[in-house]
Amino acid sequence: MSEVPDNLKYTSDHEWLRLEDDGTVTLGITDHAQQALGELVYVELPETERELAQGDACAVVESVKAASDVYSPLAGQVLSVNDALADTPELVNDKPYSDGWLVTLRPADPQSLDELMDADAYTRFLAESED
Repeated sequence: MSEVPDNLKYTSDHEWLRLEDDGTVTLGITDHAQQALGELVYVELPETERELAQGDACAVVESVKAASDVYSPLAGQVLSVNDALADTPELVNDKPYSDGWLVTLRPADPQSLDELMDADAYTRFLAESED
């Protein structure tokens, strides 16, 4: 079973978001997503200061099996990217909720986080998806 931390929000596309103390949001892919993809060999991240609309492709993760777009669950500006992933994309596999984060955003509407799934809802979503 995939790890699903309680302090994050989740999407049906298997992204996680963490609201930081300064109002920014950190985005990554879930443990379930990284398991499904397999060993990551490349991560393409957006330019900082890029403005994203909700649903925009904001990153690409490529594994030995497939390449997959990562979509921004909310509108906002890219503040930083995880440069460590250029040399060690496997951080997403090893530590998807800490060192394997992808980008930080300044959300256009912080309340839009409330529309995403909490850990319980995401766990139910995963269970229903396996049926």
